Amino acid sequence: MQNIWSVSGRSIAVSALALALTACQSMRGPEPVAQTNLPTSYISNASGTSVAEQGYKDFFSDPRLIQTLDLALQNNRDLRVAALNIEKAQEQYQITKTALLPSIGASGSVLRQVSPTRDPNNPYSTYQVGLGITAYELDFWGRIRSLRDNILDTYLATASAKDSTQIALIGQVTQAWLNYSFASSQLKLADQTLKAQLESYNLNKKRFDVGIDSEVPVRQAQISVETARNDVANYKTQVAQAQNLLNLLVGQQVPANLLPAQRVTKITNTTVLQSGLPSDLLNNRPDVKAAEYKLSAAGANIGAAKAKMFPTISLTGNLGYASTDLSDLFKSGSFLWSVGPSLDVPLFDWGVRKANVKVSEIDQKIALADYEKSIQSAFREVNDALAVRQNIGDRLTAQKRLVEATNTTYKLSNARFRAGIDSYLTVLDAQRASYAAEQGLLLLEQANLNNQVEVYKSLGGGVKVNTGDATMQQPSTAQRQADSK
Repeated sequence: MQNIWSVSGRSIAVSALALALTACQSMRGPEPVAQTNLPTSYISNASGTSVAEQGYKDFFSDPRLIQTLDLALQNNRDLRVAALNIEKAQEQYQITKTALLPSIGASGSVLRQVSPTRDPNNPYSTYQVGLGITAYELDFWGRIRSLRDNILDTYLATASAKDSTQIALIGQVTQAWLNYSFASSQLKLADQTLKAQLESYNLNKKRFDVGIDSEVPVRQAQISVETARNDVANYKTQVAQAQNLLNLLVGQQVPANLLPAQRVTKITNTTVLQSGLPSDLLNNRPDVKAAEYKLSAAGANIGAAKAKMFPTISLTGNLGYASTDLSDLFKSGSFLWSVGPSLDVPLFDWGVRKANVKVSEIDQKIALADYEKSIQSAFREVNDALAVRQNIGDRLTAQKRLVEATNTTYKLSNARFRAGIDSYLTVLDAQRASYAAEQGLLLLEQANLNNQVEVYKSLGGGVKVNTGDATMQQPSTAQRQADSK
């Protein structure tokens, strides 16, 4: 009778294990369809390949900027943390993946005891060594597989988040580099203005000293001098702050030869910033891809929660030797084994498991809304950048004409003042208008270059180093499940 039960138990265990390995199915439901309601084109109606397909070494033309970006990608701490998060997620995936395999452990024990069936005054020892499988869950309903899918999608989302960090870093470093350039240019303009104001001040003071004019023009000139001095000090501060920010983003002191000594007039050789189609954002924007992975991970959580509604079958086994005499431990007759399943059937849990399924379904709806919003936000960022791009040329042309007009007015007013035709107040107003126009032109030129960076960044550019580099877009577990059907 004992042999019959042993054979039957062995058959049941082997059959259950085979069934678990071949018949487990995921219980995740169908994936929801995102409703983004996006137009089929951008406001610029651009065609052709998106500039996001260009590597940053091909998009940017200034070698100093490219070297600065290389340093940032090597040393930036935010990017380093993002890379470490990828490693962490990868290890977590490996931990969950191994849960599909039985865990085998070795054990050994020595037990000193007294038995009422033996001499109670003569304790004896029992020695045991063996290998065991402890509570290995047979994944009939795909719970562990769903948890593994969740971790895999989380890992892929983390990798996409690292790409998003890289894109943001390239944009921040470039704009900080430009900010240093234009703060230096504003400082030079303020210095030139201060020198001109000092000359006017000295001239008005001489005219006052010889009695040609009153003290009013002297004080008016002095006001302009002190204003210019204040601007010089202010722009010196801005230059230092721009350099500090650049050093922080790069993660080290930026070498002086990589800092722009003159005003930057061009950062890319690309004359037309093609945007491609809005559908390209789904592939080029890593933040959108990360939201897609999170949506898939939420679907996997539903599968795991639903699987908890069904019985859990676990397998426990042991194989080894046992003896009351250490010298006889590995002799014939000391071999033993045991194997058996255990069943955990949910009966009354006061609705906890059903509530967990509902929570997972709500989490999926939240992830779907986040995914849709990420697509809409990406589309809006591109359109905002393109809207600036459409009108920045006209603004620059108008501002340059304004600079020419105010400079000419300043020269004419200064000549008329020196000839004694106009008062110094006319010169002062013309000089202020010319200075403000020059400042405005610098700000607008900086905005133009920053906008080129924004277009490139908002389209998803910056993941690739060189244009020919291949980018691998791993499908989510939801996509893999759909493709397998």
